Amino acid sequence: MGDARPAFLMCPPDLYEVDYVINPWMEGNVHHSSRERAAQQWQELHNALRQAADVLLVNPQPGSPDMVFTANAGLVRDGIVALSSFHHVERQGEEPHFRKWFTDSGFAIREIPRATAFEGEGDALFDSNGQRLWAGHGLRTRAASHRFLNETWDVEVLSLGLVDPRFYHLDTCFCPLSNGDVMYYPPAFDEPSRALIEAHYRKPNRIIVEEADAVRFACNAVNVDRMLLLNEISAQLCAELEGRGFSVVQIQLSEFLKAGGAAKCLVLRLSKPAVN
Repeated sequence: MGDARPAFLMCPPDLYEVDYVINPWMEGNVHHSSRERAAQQWQELHNALRQAADVLLVNPQPGSPDMVFTANAGLVRDGIVALSSFHHVERQGEEPHFRKWFTDSGFAIREIPRATAFEGEGDALFDSNGQRLWAGHGLRTRAASHRFLNETWDVEVLSLGLVDPRFYHLDTCFCPLSNGDVMYYPPAFDEPSRALIEAHYRKPNRIIVEEADAVRFACNAVNVDRMLLLNEISAQLCAELEGRGFSVVQIQLSEFLKAGGAAKCLVLRLSKPAVN
């Protein structure tokens, strides 16, 4: 392993607010989040991630309270970013700000047409060795966008249909892990997608998350090598993950759950560590 650490992008929650309703979690929570508590929770996640990775920041912008969820900015690999084309107009204002940050930071830009909505790493997750890309569709991202991902990186794209509005992005219910395992909540997927997951992950490598942990966004985890950063989960699931060799860091992210996000939503992977 080389000296380079992985890098991630976060956005301070200075302007975070539940300002509208575009998913079931936001219902009843408009203007009910605490910016002070959100700042404390975000800072704890930021501090924990910095132990294992470099963390870059994009400045929050007025009128874009969901910019804090940087995972939705795009999908990054090998210095190229496929920029998101948001489904909801409420988040489309984020696009020029993220485009400017990536351009200023030297990334090559891949545009996704508005007609084929695509919501970044929220709906597109590389497996542990980067040889295939799992991509969600049906609720925020259109399946037609997946061919642009295939063309951009010449990578196999496996499409998964999402059917539960509570799990509106793939990263809320599916988490490929660094050891080749996968953590997921099967009821979030249509039947062909569940079969596809089972065809690519042997039963011993599948960690089935129960609903009580799924609604805590257990699958919305940031995985850096053998470290897992996630919201508070059950003792049973924590023991399962630790038994597989992971160091589990639980961080209360209650303020962000009010908007339908947790650890992974707040973080965008920019690079993997260099390998000798």
